Amino acid sequence: MSTTAKTPASVGVAPWRPLFLSHLAKMDSPEFVFSTLSPSDAKDTPTPYVPRSRYCIFRGMWAELPENKHNEAPQNERVYESDLPTLTTDVRMHKVPEIFASSKGHGEESQSQGSGGGGPVEAVFWVKETMTQWRIRGDAYLVSTDIEGDGDGSSGTKTVKAKIGERMRVVKEEGKEGWSWSKELTAHFGNLSPGMRGSFKNPAPGTSVSIPPQDKSLALGQKVTDLNDEVARRNFRVVIIRPEVVEQLDLTDPEKARRWLFTYVGPKGDADHHGDDVGEWKVEELWPETM
Repeated sequence: MSTTAKTPASVGVAPWRPLFLSHLAKMDSPEFVFSTLSPSDAKDTPTPYVPRSRYCIFRGMWAELPENKHNEAPQNERVYESDLPTLTTDVRMHKVPEIFASSKGHGEESQSQGSGGGGPVEAVFWVKETMTQWRIRGDAYLVSTDIEGDGDGSSGTKTVKAKIGERMRVVKEEGKEGWSWSKELTAHFGNLSPGMRGSFKNPAPGTSVSIPPQDKSLALGQKVTDLNDEVARRNFRVVIIRPEVVEQLDLTDPEKARRWLFTYVGPKGDADHHGDDVGEWKVEELWPETM
């Protein structure tokens, strides 16, 4: 059990959320391009970071794990909802230290083995079934097994709980005190297939195949049924994207393409609103761009 930041009463459902989720439900596999910033290796360059992109799988909104009859992990009651897309990753992959290294003081690369982060990211979904592109920009945070340690926890866990907790809406007061960050993390692990769980026991990504791993527990093609497998869980992470800007590009009719920009401006009353007032989001329709 853990403390979650109090969500302002005025924070409501993001105006883009219902249509976005309905579009993703039409995809056979909700894949998207996930981009991070990586420190540049080039010397004497005016650009300290370079972009890095890869395809990932959408794993649902944080605190709203999709139902899976094969998931045997204990799960939290549905007492929260959010507009925060999630994905899962291996801590040994490059995206993890990149999210830490590019953050604004919320997590150093040296701390990337635990919870934390805060670096800028972008997620782009092309939903061919609806001829719509969704582009989500914001920052990302990682949840690790240290999320509910002894005492007050590390600065990384505090950051995650503060930054993510403030964007979690209470939908059921009863049971809120029993909601657990670590239970949610384990439930995400349980929602993966045994083969996918086994991938967290692969040899270290990016290392040479000519050098066999010294750890004999690491090998391709493993299946993990133990939800508390020590090696797999040590490498498993949930990444939470905290959107600041969302763009919707509707190409259903190429001759009448439409584009909307949704910008998060905080709880109603804390910022000046322009355009359509929907509480914490500013909405504008823009001239479309080609893909």
